[in-house]
Formats: sequence, C-alpha cells, structure tokens
Amino acid sequence: MTTFGPADDLRGAEFRDTDLSGARFVGADLSGAVLRGVQVEGVEIDAPWLPDGDTFLVNGVDVIPFVEAELDRRFPGRSTRRAADPDGLRDAWDVLQRTWDATLARVAAMPEGTPDVSVAGEWSFAQTLRHLVLATDAWLGRSVVGLAQPFHPLGQPGPQAEDDGLDLSLFTTTTPTYDEVLAARADRVALVRDFLAAVTTDDLATQHPHPWAPEYPETTLSCLHVILEEEWEHHRFAVRDLDAIAASQG
Repeated sequence: MTTFGPADDLRGAEFRDTDLSGARFVGADLSGAVLRGVQVEGVEIDAPWLPDGDTFLVNGVDVIPFVEAELDRRFPGRSTRRAADPDGLRDAWDVLQRTWDATLARVAAMPEGTPDVSVAGEWSFAQTLRHLVLATDAWLGRSVVGLAQPFHPLGQPGPQAEDDGLDLSLFTTTTPTYDEVLAARADRVALVRDFLAAVTTDDLATQHPHPWAPEYPETTLSCLHVILEEEWEHHRFAVRDLDAIAASQG
C-alpha cells in the first residue's frame, strides 16, 4: 500500500481511470476537488466542517442542508449549538449534557474495557472525553478567561497540537484510569455550566485572542460555539464507534 503524507504535493493532480477503491483519506484537503463519472458505492465521507463550506455538490445537488437536517434529526438538541443569547446557550449546554449522560450510561452498561477500545485507529471513548477537556481548557480557560496555564494534564491533544504551539509536556504520558477521565470531564462540564450561568449579552460580544492564533480575535460567543461544535461532533464520532464496538461484541 502506498501512503502519501504532508511532503507529497498532490494539489491539482488529475486521476484518470485510476482505481482508488479502498483508498483512505485522513486529514486530507479535498476542497475544490472535482470527481466525474466516478463509482462511489460504499463511499464514506466524514467532514466535520461540512456546514462551514459554501456547497457540496453530488450530481449537481447541494447536499449540505440535507446532511445537517438529518444529523439534527438523529441527535435531538444538536440544532441548538448555534444559540446566540445567554438563555439559549444555557439551554444548549443542558440538552447537550443530557445527551452525553445517556451515552455515558450506555458505556457503563457495556463490557469492561470498552472506554479504551479504539475503532479503526480513532480515539477511544476515554480519549474523546479527554479531548473535550482540552477543548474546554483552550477555548474557555485560555481564550475567554485568560488563564496563563489552563490545561488539565489529562487533556488529549490533537495530532496538530504541537504545530499549533501547544506545550505537550503539560500532559500526562501515561494512560489514566477511566474514573480519572470521568472526574476531569465532570470538572470541565461544571466549569462551562458555571460560566454560562453568569454570562451576559455584553459578555458574549467581548473579544479575546484565538487560543492557537492570538492575532485573530474571537468573541466569547464564537468561543462557546466552538466548544458546542466540538462536543456535538465528538459525540457523533463516539456513538459511531460505540455502535461498531457493540456489533463486534455480538
């Protein structure tokens, strides 16, 4: 199997009558790609930033609205993630955490060790919770609150974290227990809840440095929207993988 990495510049490449069946694209930039006369049976595309794009055309039809509507149907409450006022944000966080509570209960009822199972190289359920700890620390603790060192040691950095200037020495190099992960997660969930309990309309318009690119300002509202987006997208990933784990367990 041939693997192409960051050093391989395939921008503008043209593939004619090429057999790409079974190919896997991870973290690839396919913006502006044109596929004509292609066979797409069984193709799976996961694009978390799909709604942020202009269009995604399949046979001339923009499918973004259909995908978003279906995800909102599958995950009740997801549509509230773009709430723009304090009360709406508080409601959005509450419904989100009720959704997570149901998923946590599902995991608790599954065989021991399930939280640490990885599906197809993706983060395990425990790692997903740890990443959400880091997302809260970055977008609320670092950006909005302005803490010099907001990061919990159990946070799970993403693959590009070091390129973003994150000091990886802040994080544990050992695997924490699931109970430790749950405790860290509960602490950060409470942190967001308490912040939202007191936030005002004026607060939402206040500008802060982007946690990874301080030269680009973000409002409190946009930071909260990132947190909500991260929460819903990673919940979707988690449920997808839990379904796969459950199927493999029979």
